[in-house]
Amino acid sequence: MTNRKIAVVVTARPSYSRVKTVLKAIQDHPNLELQLIVAASALLERYGSAVNYIEADGFTIAAKVFNVLEGENLTAAAKTTGIGILELSTVFDNLKPDIVVTVADRFETMATAIAASYMNIPLAHIQGGEVTGNIDEKVRHAITKLADYHFVASEAAKTRVLKLGEQPDYVFNTGCPSIDIAKLISKSDSLNFNPYTRYGGVGAQPDLSNGYVVVMQHPVTTEYKDSRRHIEETLEVVSQLTLPVLWFWPNVDAGADGTSSGIRAYREHHDLQHIHFFKNMTGDDFLTLLNQSVCLIGNSSVGIRECAYLGVPVVNIGTRQHRRERGANVIDVPYQREAIYNAIQQQLNTKKTAPSLVYGDGNAGEKIAAHLERLPLQFHKTIMY
Repeated sequence: MTNRKIAVVVTARPSYSRVKTVLKAIQDHPNLELQLIVAASALLERYGSAVNYIEADGFTIAAKVFNVLEGENLTAAAKTTGIGILELSTVFDNLKPDIVVTVADRFETMATAIAASYMNIPLAHIQGGEVTGNIDEKVRHAITKLADYHFVASEAAKTRVLKLGEQPDYVFNTGCPSIDIAKLISKSDSLNFNPYTRYGGVGAQPDLSNGYVVVMQHPVTTEYKDSRRHIEETLEVVSQLTLPVLWFWPNVDAGADGTSSGIRAYREHHDLQHIHFFKNMTGDDFLTLLNQSVCLIGNSSVGIRECAYLGVPVVNIGTRQHRRERGANVIDVPYQREAIYNAIQQQLNTKKTAPSLVYGDGNAGEKIAAHLERLPLQFHKTIMY
């Protein structure tokens, strides 16, 4: 009997962190063959060349799909999705996978789901059933309806997927694969690498030995015209901090130009001797950095997921993570500098919280691989009532 071929599509740096342990579990499984497809911003240098980290981790890439249309606006996102459908259809036709795996809720993820569905290839979706405050929620629920198998990260997410009419026998609460990495990282009690020498970046190189904060703020697609104003509110507050700040570049979403230009303009007009900017890091190193930080500031889902498990204090700004389940480590604030400042001061004086298992116990990768090996191959389903 030949091994079951599992095509996993990774389209962005966060997607790789979300699925890394799944890739490893598939690769190591005696009855599965991994077909890794890397696409979209995961291939681009301006977003940190996640593909380099994927290859350095020992994964063989079966295909690369260059489909990102420059512009970082709503039209570019829609056209990038269309190009992704065209290119991925050709890749699937060549690789002939038994199952396609798509991750989370980005517009490139939608391209994967549509291409697989119209080609009658069983589709597995990781991280469905969650709710957030931007267009990703629409995309996520649409992919749920296109998918045949569902590997959700929490009980609430499982309940929502079932309410959407999916078959209970194919909905599994495996937890989030990124928690697998967080579980390993949580055992470390120190920052065991120099981020400046390992990852370069730009800006000052403040001493991190007495504590530091991390900032990661992305544009919100439904508020993309306000992305520059949103980042300026955060910049005004973070520039007043005395602790060192390690700031990460935003995702390739509509509004990213506004976020990026806001950061660049602020750097040109202010002497930011306590801030250093990075494009990217490996998932392991990034979580190690977070685990040793005093606080995370911004609107990344890492503050909601991995930081909940690690107990790292988080100031979550704006609507991007609206309604997503969270632990006791998070303070939510609007895009308003006074509220952001007060929340940061509160979190700087807060110790780590106890680990939250809302997104799993750290064994998602192996659970997902086991399901992929035994599930019956199907690409047609009937809505359950």
